[in-house]
Amino acid sequence: VPVTVKCRIGVDDQDGEADLQRFIDKVAAVGCKQFIVHARKAWLKGLSPKENREVPPLDYARVHRLKAARPDLTIVINGGIESLDEAIAQLAHVDGVMLGRAAYQTPWLLADVDRAVFGDASPLPTRREVIVEMADYARHHIARGGKLNNVTRHLLGLYHGRPRGRAFRRHLSENAVREG
Repeated sequence: VPVTVKCRIGVDDQDGEADLQRFIDKVAAVGCKQFIVHARKAWLKGLSPKENREVPPLDYARVHRLKAARPDLTIVINGGIESLDEAIAQLAHVDGVMLGRAAYQTPWLLADVDRAVFGDASPLPTRREVIVEMADYARHHIARGGKLNNVTRHLLGLYHGRPRGRAFRRHLSENAVREG
């Protein structure tokens, strides 16, 4: 069974580059070939989960050096990448990029990924077209016993940074939990 490991570059005082390399080598030796590496260390003692996403500094160069040392492995970088341009720049050093909060908070940034990364010439849908498609999906989800807000929570950032974007987010947040 293929296994993927997601890890940080270090944990607490275990922070040396050799520690990360040793961990990757041991896991790769038993068959794991894909690693998603969050480019900041984790402080399990002293920082909250929220602080762990912001306080430890990012060290993309360490992940780049890991890939250079292990070209046989698939190395995907994660952590603090907030735009499609930043993601594309990372692809010069690693095999892939994982977007977390940026994709969730501003999902529209993903609309142009296929065109920018893979050369897909298909026309981009409008945000309205995305909502229409998601409405069909939501109807099927609800028919299977799901709740509307299970779907709409992923659309909250669709109009992030656009006029009336906050009103859109507020409307979904307040109304998607209502019966009917």
